[in-house]
Amino acid sequence: MTITDLLPKLRARSAERLETLVAQQSSGASFGDRVSDKVTSAVGSWPFILIQSALLIGWIIFNAASPGRVDPYPFILLNLMLSFQAAYTAPIIMMSQNRQAEIDRRRAIEDFEVNCKAEVEIETLHQKIDLLREQEIAALTAAVDRLTRMLEAKQG
Repeated sequence: MTITDLLPKLRARSAERLETLVAQQSSGASFGDRVSDKVTSAVGSWPFILIQSALLIGWIIFNAASPGRVDPYPFILLNLMLSFQAAYTAPIIMMSQNRQAEIDRRRAIEDFEVNCKAEVEIETLHQKIDLLREQEIAALTAAVDRLTRMLEAKQG
């Protein structure tokens, strides 16, 4: 079996470990972790940005042009609502990022362990190849010595 035969097996094993790790972390996630991940994925999406932009533009147009405006220019209530949103959204996003950093750290540790095992296996393969090379050199040297003796015997 060659190294190229082993690569697909090693990749499959690594993918299985990664899937197991993700499944363990997903199943062990608390309610707060799941909520922070969902809020982060919603807030960090184009639909959220487009909807929020449309609502802001609508708010500004309504309060600038309508006689029944709730928040006249300089839109202090709008500013208060956006500050409120940012005050709650930022820590929730940070919680999700911390959780993702923990997942990334665990993956890095797993990768490091796999790399260490691979390094040991590669060193073992190098030793085996070196041993085979030494045996081959010894066999060639013995053959050369034998042929040299045969030539000397024929000449002498």
